[in-house]
Amino acid sequence: MLDSDVAMLYHYETKKINQTVKRNIQRFPKKFYFQLNEDELEN
Repeated sequence: MLDSDVAMLYHYETKKINQTVKRNIQRFPKKFYFQLNEDELEN
C-alpha cells in the first residue's frame, strides 16, 4: 500500500501522512515502511 493509498483511505494529504511518519518514526517498525526511488516507481 502506497502513502497515497493511505492518504485516500483517511481523507488526508499524502504530504501530511509522510510528515506524520517522519515525526513519529519510532511508532513505525522498519519492516512496515520503505521508500521507492524513481526507477522502482516506474516499474
